[in-house]
Amino acid sequence: MLWIILILVIACCVFLPGWWVNHVMSKYHQPTDRYRGKGNGGELARHLLDRFGLKDVRVEETNGGDHYDPAAKAVRLSPDNYSGYSLTAITVAAHEVGHAVQDSRGESLFLARQKLAGAAMVGERIASVMMLASPLVILLTRIPQAGMLTILIGVLSMGLSTIVHLVTLPVEFDASYGKALPMLQEGNYLHDGDLKHAEKILKAAALTYVAGSLASLLNLGRWIAVLRR
Repeated sequence: MLWIILILVIACCVFLPGWWVNHVMSKYHQPTDRYRGKGNGGELARHLLDRFGLKDVRVEETNGGDHYDPAAKAVRLSPDNYSGYSLTAITVAAHEVGHAVQDSRGESLFLARQKLAGAAMVGERIASVMMLASPLVILLTRIPQAGMLTILIGVLSMGLSTIVHLVTLPVEFDASYGKALPMLQEGNYLHDGDLKHAEKILKAAALTYVAGSLASLLNLGRWIAVLRR
C-alpha cells in the first residue's frame, strides 16, 4: 500500500505541473480577439525587441513550441501565439523576448545553461549507450564490477541533464518576472484587470520545464539507489 501511495505522489509531482501549465495557457487563449486592437503576439515581440535595441533578433512562427533560439538569434512562437490576439499570445511573446534580453546582456545563468545544454545532449546519448551496454559488459567480462562501472559512467552523464534542468528554472523565472512582467507593466500593453491573469501565464511559462526537472531528478535518484545496493 505504501508503494502505491509513493508511486501516486511521484506521478502527481511529475504530471501535475505539466497539466496545470496546459490548463492556464488554454484558458487565457480565450477570448481569441482580446488584443486585436493592439496587435498579435508576433507584432508585440517585434515591438519589444526593437524597444530594447535587438533589431537583429528575428521573430518567426514555428511548430516546434515557443522558444528563443540564441544560436539563430530568433524568437519563435507557435502559430496560436504568433498570429493570435489572446492574453496568452501577448504574455508568452513577452516571456520569450525576456530570454532574448537575457542573451543580449550576457547574463551568467543564461549563458551557463546554453553551455551545459550542449554537453547534456552528449551526456544523454552516452548515458543511454552505457545503460544498454552494462548487461553485455557483465556477460562478456564476467566481472559484475565492470557492469557497475559502466552504469556509473551512465549515471554521471545523466547528471549533466539534471544540472541543466536545475539551472533552467531560475532562468525561466527571471524571463517571466524579471523581464516580461516589467515590460508589460511599464509599457501599459495590457487591458485593465489583465495583469493578475498575465502573472499566472508567466508562472506557467516559467514552470514549463518543472515536470522535466522532477522526472530527471527522480531518474537520477533511482540509478543512484541502484549503485548503492
